[in-house]
Amino acid sequence: MGALQQRFEAFLEKPGLLGDLLGTLETKTGVRRYYLATGTIAFLGLYLMFGYGASLLCNLIGFAYPAYVSIQAIESSNKEDDTIWLTYWVVYGIFSIAEFFSDTFLYWFPFYYAGKCLFLLWCMAPVSWNGSQVLYHSLIRPWFLKHHRAVDSVLSDLSSRAAQAASTASREVSKEAVKRTLETEG
Repeated sequence: MGALQQRFEAFLEKPGLLGDLLGTLETKTGVRRYYLATGTIAFLGLYLMFGYGASLLCNLIGFAYPAYVSIQAIESSNKEDDTIWLTYWVVYGIFSIAEFFSDTFLYWFPFYYAGKCLFLLWCMAPVSWNGSQVLYHSLIRPWFLKHHRAVDSVLSDLSSRAAQAASTASREVSKEAVKRTLETEG
């Protein structure tokens, strides 16, 4: 048995949501959890390539598990897992915005959803060199450090303008209410 297969089987044996689910299925069906997991992965991979609704499945994979472990991270006292999942969500958000603007072009590529799903799985992989860490430290963080002062200045300016507009609108509404009250009394 290869080292990768041994690591995969050890991962499947770990207690937790996946390990417990596979253990229950293994007990009920008599099929080893390794075969259950590889069969499920093969089915999902084929479905992402040829199935109807691959977009939904891919988005569920990219959202459901990360959302679950993000809630676990929030509830834990460990700050490191919070940072890991915040980094994932930053990369996921940037990817989603980029995908929105390029969707009409990208969806014509064969097996796009399989590639997208592999990308999202790489971004959430429980290793130090996962996609979120690599992309954040090599692209996003350097861009942020270079431009954050300008962005902060624009946001501050927009915030003060919005507060000023709300104050002006509030004063105008108050003046109008007073004017109507005086007209009805007079």
